[in-house]
Amino acid sequence: MASQQPNILLIMNDDMGYSDIGCYGGEIMTPNLDRLAGKGVRFTQFYNTARCSPTRASLLTGLHPHQTGIGVLVDNDGPEGYAGTLNDRCVTIAEVLKESGYRTYMSGKWHIVNDVVNSNDAWPRQRGFDRFYGIIIGAVSYYSPTTLTRENENVEREALEDDDYYITDAISDEAVKYIREHHERNSGEPWFQYVAYTAPHWPLHAREEDIAKYKGRFDKGWDKLREERLERLVSMGMIDPAWKLTERDPSQPAWEDADDKEWRARCMEVYAAQIDRMDQGIGNILQTLEETGQLDNTLVIFLADNGGCAEELRASMGDFLIQYHMATRETKNGETVLFGNRHDYMPGDEQTYQSYGVAWANLSNSPFRLYKHWIHEGGISTPLIMHWPGKVANEGSLRHTPGQLPDIMATILEATGAKYPETYKGRDILPLEGTSLLPLLEQDGMDRGPLFWEHEGNAGVREGKWKLVRKYPDAWELYDMELDRTELHNVAAQHSDRVARMSAQYEQWAERCRVVPREKILSIGSAVAAAFNEE
Repeated sequence: MASQQPNILLIMNDDMGYSDIGCYGGEIMTPNLDRLAGKGVRFTQFYNTARCSPTRASLLTGLHPHQTGIGVLVDNDGPEGYAGTLNDRCVTIAEVLKESGYRTYMSGKWHIVNDVVNSNDAWPRQRGFDRFYGIIIGAVSYYSPTTLTRENENVEREALEDDDYYITDAISDEAVKYIREHHERNSGEPWFQYVAYTAPHWPLHAREEDIAKYKGRFDKGWDKLREERLERLVSMGMIDPAWKLTERDPSQPAWEDADDKEWRARCMEVYAAQIDRMDQGIGNILQTLEETGQLDNTLVIFLADNGGCAEELRASMGDFLIQYHMATRETKNGETVLFGNRHDYMPGDEQTYQSYGVAWANLSNSPFRLYKHWIHEGGISTPLIMHWPGKVANEGSLRHTPGQLPDIMATILEATGAKYPETYKGRDILPLEGTSLLPLLEQDGMDRGPLFWEHEGNAGVREGKWKLVRKYPDAWELYDMELDRTELHNVAAQHSDRVARMSAQYEQWAERCRVVPREKILSIGSAVAAAFNEE
């Protein structure tokens, strides 16, 4: 007899902006995500934590990232809260669900452990997953990924010996395999599967047949396309027409003044192709669920780990990327990898290692300000789609209630009936920070407390319609999210009492959640900060 507990399929992708996919106003063809949105709900004001590792830690544990040991990335920036490795004061969704009889599977990117070479207590199999296939580090070649792991064993050789290997396909294929094997062998038990795509994180690597779909699609340039995205978002009801489009990033030229337009357009074409391929894989997963009769009993959740990434890769970063297991010096055919955003080589194949840069990230995050790293809306706003047949009122509708990552654990707990523990394997566990989103499947609107963020000194508080936000090391800014979600009109001077009260709330939260002041972290130093020339 089939289990009455629902299966849980949690899908997250990497470095994708708020408005890239079709059902959030973008040009990229994502029919499978659009289908989930059409039969589920889309959240318009759901937030991540602005960076890869902290988001993954918060998503999987229901805590704020600093509480889990992931204060910045996976570098040991010490002190406590910044060890760069998932600590023993938290439990993952997989660990909790295993206690309630779930089988647990993961394919994709881990990136919440400091030691990415030697299996240890913070690797997936040791943190609750029965099966694991993917990468341990944060970025890799899509054709020959480093730290590629099956269970606890390095399997980089599998990719090197496969001329057709592409990691997005491999992540999807492994997820499909887990579903089929579970159906054949363990059909009486519910399952939890976490699918963590690396797409569309740099490097810009995509299959030519996918890139070809987007030839000429971005030739209008970032200025015109940003305006068109805003129009679509308004028409969808996702963006209030009163919220005006932010200005183009001041560091970037108008499209009409940009040089090397063919190369620049190609960057966005490859980026789009990476997302397109991921959507194809999600389609394969959904088809497998249908073929095995499991889709109706599966809660599907999709989101992104941070906003679009404005990091510009430089040729000088090659040695750093190799040293930190994010690249190799040669392709599998022995060609020298060409690091950096070189305009003399079109991105896409294995020999290149490029990013799409500031101007296209500005498009990805339309209509918002800033990018990955920052707590302004462009950095933390993510698409969130929830699909659960028979549980959604008004399929295809929108939910405007704000939420953030710890809510995902709380939602899954309510959906499955699993209990969050006070202790786990003899150790005390910090209390859950999130609020279940399940009531929002029925109708919008839910009372909740303030939301908090901190990353690299960038910080924020969202309380009702008000958002207090800081771009480190600048002063606090205050925005009315009902009138001005694109954060164009700072009203901090007019509401000094509110700024004082909300900043005091932030300080109390930061102390409770073990946030270390940015000045102290900078005094310790970080290899990643130096490599990316952080300002």
